Amino acid sequence: MSPHDYNALLDIPNFPPERYAPLADRIARLLGTRSDIVFVQAEALLALEAIATSVARPGLVAANIVTSPYGAYFGAWLRRGGVEVLDIVAEPGQPITAPAVEAAISVLPKLDILVMVHGEAANGALNPLEAVARQARAHGALLIIDAVASVGAHAIDIDGLGIDFLAIGPQKALGGPVGLSAVAISPRGWSHIAATPSPSPSLLSLADIKANWLDKGRGALPGTPPPLEFWALEAAIGRVEAEGIDARIARHQLAARATRTGLRAMGVEPWIVDDDAASALVTSVPVPPGLDAGTLIVEGAGLGVALGRGFGDIEDRLLRIDHTGRRAAFASVSASLAGLGAVLKAHGVAVDIGAAIRVVAAVYKRT
Repeated sequence: MSPHDYNALLDIPNFPPERYAPLADRIARLLGTRSDIVFVQAEALLALEAIATSVARPGLVAANIVTSPYGAYFGAWLRRGGVEVLDIVAEPGQPITAPAVEAAISVLPKLDILVMVHGEAANGALNPLEAVARQARAHGALLIIDAVASVGAHAIDIDGLGIDFLAIGPQKALGGPVGLSAVAISPRGWSHIAATPSPSPSLLSLADIKANWLDKGRGALPGTPPPLEFWALEAAIGRVEAEGIDARIARHQLAARATRTGLRAMGVEPWIVDDDAASALVTSVPVPPGLDAGTLIVEGAGLGVALGRGFGDIEDRLLRIDHTGRRAAFASVSASLAGLGAVLKAHGVAVDIGAAIRVVAAVYKRT
């Protein structure tokens, strides 16, 4: 895009107020939920903090599953609101296991809130949603799920699993804008919020969003909604509807399977060894001993391949291959593996790039 073309991003017409409610309903239909969908006019990290702020009050006990820095953030926000929090921490960069969650919860005097990130874009882990949801139901706890990355890449039965708060980020598998997010909230979630002191007026108050939008008939959003982001979100939802949510999920699952199979054919074992515990968003690989993650990323960029760092305490220990959104396709997967292989080979790592590409082609051909 030339500098002149950027002018098209200016003077954006306002998003019509009468289209907010239908857009929320379209998202609910894609997710197959009867929960309310509310918009948070900021990136998804603010939506997560708003959930924590809106449910936290002294006297509550929460179990918070930590598989990346995002889980640690949520625990800190709950503690700020007076909640007693038990962090259930996985091995660095790895998913949590269902037995670890069950064992940790068993020592608590009670459980009011259970929190987990579903699919991690930070390291490629996929946490056991169904098993965690069973624990929440067994203890009568609110279930809060960070699905910012996993919505559109993994099937999530919000109502069937009893998820009370689901944070949604459009920028990952849904292929939408970064500067806007949403939360799906169950009737039980709203009841909990109603019994919790609100920080109102505050951008972190879901009670304010309910009072100023839901309870007023879902017309104009409060504040100054960003038109560019809402137009982009509507366009992204239109793309998902045209493709079909099941097809979108299947495309991500295929990209992940092809990437992992191709890596093994190349001679590289993925960072998350268990295929069932790996997300369909990114596939991570260990940085070989003696090599520097930053150097490999720069060299990959020189070949036109975007490799990412890990996040948090595994920042320098892995490389992330992104197959999210439009990258969940044969050409992108093949290019990423070829680029990674070329970079590793240049540093003396024994890899078979040709075998990787042949296997990826075979996986896609079978499908």
